Amino acid sequence: MKKRSIGRLVTSCLFTLLIICSESITFGQTSKPQFRVLAMTEAGGIHAPFVAAAKVWLKQLADENNFTIDYIENAEPVNDAFLANYQLFIQLNYPPYMWSDTAREAFRNYITQGKGGWVGFHHATLLGEFDGYPMWPWFSEFMGGIRYKNYIARFAKATVQVEAKNHPCMKGVPATFEVQKEEWYTYNKSPRPNVNVLATVDESSYSPDSEIKMGGDHPVVWSNEHVKARNVYVFMGHHPDLFRNDAFTTIFRNAIFWGVGK
Repeated sequence: MKKRSIGRLVTSCLFTLLIICSESITFGQTSKPQFRVLAMTEAGGIHAPFVAAAKVWLKQLADENNFTIDYIENAEPVNDAFLANYQLFIQLNYPPYMWSDTAREAFRNYITQGKGGWVGFHHATLLGEFDGYPMWPWFSEFMGGIRYKNYIARFAKATVQVEAKNHPCMKGVPATFEVQKEEWYTYNKSPRPNVNVLATVDESSYSPDSEIKMGGDHPVVWSNEHVKARNVYVFMGHHPDLFRNDAFTTIFRNAIFWGVGK
């Protein structure tokens, strides 16, 4: 009797374990990601360390929050059908030139028709004539009608001041925070009249000081509310140490979930 009882118990335990494993496998197979993200990154070059750090950080965030992220290193795959697969487009240091006519039109439609959200970083405002390419006028208007003018080549530490404290992208971000190393682009004018400024850099806090300044009003995080897509531009994005900056990663995280409407 004891041997039969032990045998029944073992059989019962094995059967239960089989059911649990089967249910676990089935759940893993049917679980769908919340949303899909496309990130366009620069291949190599001076921004490679930032992009590499971003990929590590984004993978962890995606794994923890059940979304997927795909990467491309140029705009060649971009067309209407391709972008239809994604709820968010991250322009991760890719400039606003070297895009084909097809890619530019598809991106414009994506933004103006609100087909998905957009988060842009740093190099996305390198607007002007570069590498033999003309300036993209529509993208300039999207960024507030600005044109790139200059930058602090040797970097400077500076204090960023949050203006739009109630904007979803600024949730949990302190009123001021320091960025240790950044180039701090200047433009031909402030985008403020055409965008919702979320944060500015305090030019008086530059360390070391620099003559390359906007003259007081220097937005570094903003959103264009004249298009249907939820969008935010974050100027910071050159140095990989930004992913050790809680304020920066909070803005990045907030921008992703706000951009997809979560």
